[in-house]
Amino acid sequence: MNDRRFAVLIDADNVSDKYIRFIFDELSNDGVITYKRIYGDWTKPSLSSWKSILLNHSITPIQQYGYTTGKNATDSAMIIDAMDILYSGNVEGFCIVSSDSDFTRLASRLRESGMYVVGMGERKTPTPFITACNKFKYLEVLAKSLIFNGNEQEGSVGANTNGTTPLDAVVTPREIVKEAILSIVDETSDDDGWSPLSDIGNTLIKRFPDFDVRNYGFVKLTPFISSLNCFDVKSVRRNNLNINLIYIKRKESKI
Repeated sequence: MNDRRFAVLIDADNVSDKYIRFIFDELSNDGVITYKRIYGDWTKPSLSSWKSILLNHSITPIQQYGYTTGKNATDSAMIIDAMDILYSGNVEGFCIVSSDSDFTRLASRLRESGMYVVGMGERKTPTPFITACNKFKYLEVLAKSLIFNGNEQEGSVGANTNGTTPLDAVVTPREIVKEAILSIVDETSDDDGWSPLSDIGNTLIKRFPDFDVRNYGFVKLTPFISSLNCFDVKSVRRNNLNINLIYIKRKESKI
């Protein structure tokens, strides 16, 4: 079980309250949430919908007045708190929830200090912030995958139903991911060409922080790999561990 402790810092100005359950459910896969803080000017009527959600999820609201028109004081408050938490030594990771590129340097700085940084934001999130994180999750994908409870319908995730940027236009193209997997298999395979699927998944996230099979309409990595039509897949039972280990290799060319 992963017991990495996380501080969750949410930018209320750039995230909708409808995503909060999905944020916590997803982060629970990576560790234990120690800090839950959300930042905004709570005197604004536009943030009133957060009230019941903050109570139900035990999130601490941090009041930050907008001192100057056109300037986002919330960003500064989040950055200061993040550094205070960093130096407290009480966490091993941070989850920064925002679609704002202003947190790019913060994510980089936290990683320089050995923190594991998870970013979460909408599909409008700029690339620099995404690549500054160890891992990045699109909130629309998290919400859809949990709402439909694991229905694997390839291609449906990228649909553009609300006039925003289609997901297909912002995630790493499938062809690039396929070429990366081929390269990883060549680098990590044994003498017979087989490579552990777990190694493939871990390396893909390191190369592409926004990699998530749900971005492509799948729930698990194995069906996604099979859909690429260039890998053989096998399952090996390890009775001493009571688990099945999945391995993949390049399909042999048929002449």
